[in-house]
Amino acid sequence: MLRGLILMGAVMLDGCGQPSLPRQTERPSVVSLNPCTDAILAEVADRDQVLAISHYSHDPRASSMTLAAARRYPSTRGSVEEVVALRPDIVIGSTFTDPATAAALQRLGLRLERIGVASSVASSKEQIRQIAALVGHPARGVALIGRINTALAAAALPVGDARIPALLWQAGGIVPGNDALIVELMERAGLANHAAAQGLGQADYLSLEQLLAVPPRALLVTGQAGVSDGREDLLRHHPVLRQLDETKQFALDDRLLFCGGPTIIAASERLAEIRHLLARGQGAGR
Repeated sequence: MLRGLILMGAVMLDGCGQPSLPRQTERPSVVSLNPCTDAILAEVADRDQVLAISHYSHDPRASSMTLAAARRYPSTRGSVEEVVALRPDIVIGSTFTDPATAAALQRLGLRLERIGVASSVASSKEQIRQIAALVGHPARGVALIGRINTALAAAALPVGDARIPALLWQAGGIVPGNDALIVELMERAGLANHAAAQGLGQADYLSLEQLLAVPPRALLVTGQAGVSDGREDLLRHHPVLRQLDETKQFALDDRLLFCGGPTIIAASERLAEIRHLLARGQGAGR
């Protein structure tokens, strides 16, 4: 493996022993290793600028964009060999990119930009601006942010209305903390984080017994239609939950939980829909 990387590095050197410059184009080519940045790139980059997106976006269980949109682009599993062969001007990874992979890409002369997890609407907007600037289309970033602002305004809790306590219950009984993007979107849409009111923080565990002792008005159960997660279904879909007279249950696609960018639009629309259903007394449950 190391010998192969050295050989690839040698190919990228010119006759004078200096690193060759990336292909100079009007706008840079990009490889994305991050499913959240995949979806942003699809909005702000030209189709031929994106040489590959992450393999996660071709997986319906992990994609933060529609499969139809994702399949417009080749995918990569992010190996050094794959990425170098594509010869991108920029590689967009995440803060979780393997350090050895990151070091190898940089040694081989590739520009690596790490984009972290957006923990707020504001940080997501900043990432959109950053990525749009990287690919040479800042105006498209502004346009995407405008669409996000429109969706947030449409989903916003009307002035004077009280937030409804809602519990977001993820796989394994995990709950989000107040510093998670999805919780900010819940709050904006009029749903108060019930887990935080019970003293729980990011990735804390809420047992079925705890939920039954202090039930929320709304229970947002994550998952995807037609996709079973086996034993974890027994917890989040336990028959006893149907006996909670005052708790309404709603499905929330877990692909809406972790990414910013255009995902904010879909998440806000769904959360606002849930609030409207609650206001009319609708939802699964007794």
